[in-house]
Amino acid sequence: MYTMKKEIQNIRFRTKNNRESHFEIFRYEDLLKIKPKDHSQFQNHKIFFYALLLITEGSGKYSINFQDYKFKPRSIFTLGKNTIHKFYRGKAKGSLIIFTEDFISHQLSNVEAADTFMLFNEIIMSPKLQLPESDYNEILLLFKLIKNEHSNFLDTHSNLVIRNLLLAIFSKLLRLKLIANPVLSKNKFFTKFLELQKLVEDNCFTTRLVKFYADKMNTTPKTLNNITQKIIQKSAKTFINDTFLILAKRLIINSSLSLTEISYQVGFDEPTNFFKFFLKHAGMTPKKFKEKSNSSN
Repeated sequence: MYTMKKEIQNIRFRTKNNRESHFEIFRYEDLLKIKPKDHSQFQNHKIFFYALLLITEGSGKYSINFQDYKFKPRSIFTLGKNTIHKFYRGKAKGSLIIFTEDFISHQLSNVEAADTFMLFNEIIMSPKLQLPESDYNEILLLFKLIKNEHSNFLDTHSNLVIRNLLLAIFSKLLRLKLIANPVLSKNKFFTKFLELQKLVEDNCFTTRLVKFYADKMNTTPKTLNNITQKIIQKSAKTFINDTFLILAKRLIINSSLSLTEISYQVGFDEPTNFFKFFLKHAGMTPKKFKEKSNSSN
């Protein structure tokens, strides 16, 4: 077993006013100024909730699962549960909405919830979207209406109003992302892909063999390739390797183990093979990645 260090803090949902709404909204510029007691917003930290970040003024960059995304006005980000992210200092302005999985399951129908989970699934859809001006104006208005309703919280109907406004934002964003990736719309392989994604996340440190996952799903490697090609335009092997790399990166910067020990932890018999794999797929050595992550923190 390995022990955890404090590089990545686990941040759970909390509200400013202790309401049982499973929902909160903040100004982005305010988040850059505060000094949380349990973490730094400028260091990698994992969120156990969902988030929407809308940039209204200024430009900068934002890190999501170790990848930096540049932003400018009309940029919007969708962050799923268990995302590792960090902010960079700057003078941009915007709004951040956060909500829990309970908000989705309690406030949305099964169909609406399924669409929402797809919208916030980074593997399927990019977390960044640059909004066309007309869509941006509509979504900005919805953000303002949500903020006004949440600030005033007139009565028990406020949660329902917020739910409907937020669902409208989800629907608009999902429509835009499906336009950018039309093969996802009503794709018969989507449910199977989600099953594969969960299996890979749970088992990729044990095996990266496509046949293992095909057997687990009572299908063939060829069918798995068809599924991943239809959903993310990648082979099953590439998808498995990409998922493995994301989880290995998390372990590298969040464990007290040495890189040699980590190589064994993630399933390699020879550390040199892990280092070669990491270099090939990440474009840098594990040591360089760790140094870069530590320096950026």
